[in-house]
Amino acid sequence: MQASQAGVTALITAYARAYHATHDSPKIFDDFLADQLYTPEEHAHFDLQLAQLARQRNSDLVTANADQAPALAWSMQVMNGPVTLSRSSYSEDALVAAVKDGVRQYVNLGAGFDTFAFRRQDLLDHLTVFEIDHPTTQAMKRARIALAGWEIPPQLHLIPVDFTTESLTDVLGRSAYNRKQVSFFSWLGVTYYLTREVVLATLKAIAGIAPQGSSIVFDYMDADSFVPDRAAKRTQLMHNIARQVGEPMQTGFDPLTLADDLAHVGFTLTENLSPADIETRYFAGRTDQYHAFEHVHFAKAIVT
Repeated sequence: MQASQAGVTALITAYARAYHATHDSPKIFDDFLADQLYTPEEHAHFDLQLAQLARQRNSDLVTANADQAPALAWSMQVMNGPVTLSRSSYSEDALVAAVKDGVRQYVNLGAGFDTFAFRRQDLLDHLTVFEIDHPTTQAMKRARIALAGWEIPPQLHLIPVDFTTESLTDVLGRSAYNRKQVSFFSWLGVTYYLTREVVLATLKAIAGIAPQGSSIVFDYMDADSFVPDRAAKRTQLMHNIARQVGEPMQTGFDPLTLADDLAHVGFTLTENLSPADIETRYFAGRTDQYHAFEHVHFAKAIVT
């Protein structure tokens, strides 16, 4: 992902969490601090731009009504929010369980504008946290942390990395990361945009630097999402948007063979949630527009 696009993606992802925290109930994932990362002027700008984009993508929203709220809600609740919120909830739930089991290191790959280290003091007291992301994105995040008036806690290590020139093994090797300590890894919103070879190579690198019993949570697209005759309309729209901004999605995995894929790179698959599973766990009973995204799956695996 290019530097500029990485920053924009982080901004939009965090904005979806901020919108949900301030507009929706019940909460799928309550990032009650995300809203503080934006100025009032930025809120107005994002609301307007996202509403306009929604009208371009959904003709049903093009009406004489000047109220942008329905268009903004469609953008957030139908397109941007469902995956962002449910995968964040899934990952953090898994992290809570890992901490109870004694995990003391948390590595967040592609952290973006995640607020965990400022929002979950109850967990931070037990963890050393490593947030790894592109230098441009991390510089933007530091600026917004300062804007919000937050202090970076000593347990949080912000590690900029450009994976086109550096490896995860080398980057963590130069940090305070302890290769002998069982760790929890989170890798969200990334695998879609990489080649299959890079995804598996990254997982293999993690298995090589994390001791047995360490775990990872990641999300992935299934292979059908890349077949126009099989892909759901909403997923096709997601693919079109990604191509238009110059970051096309590249890789999907077969849920039925994922366990074998992971076994070859040093992991045992322990959970593999389908869209139906995600709908039941995070969206059942809602009366708004939030529903699990077609073709998106969540996986959890352990280093063997």
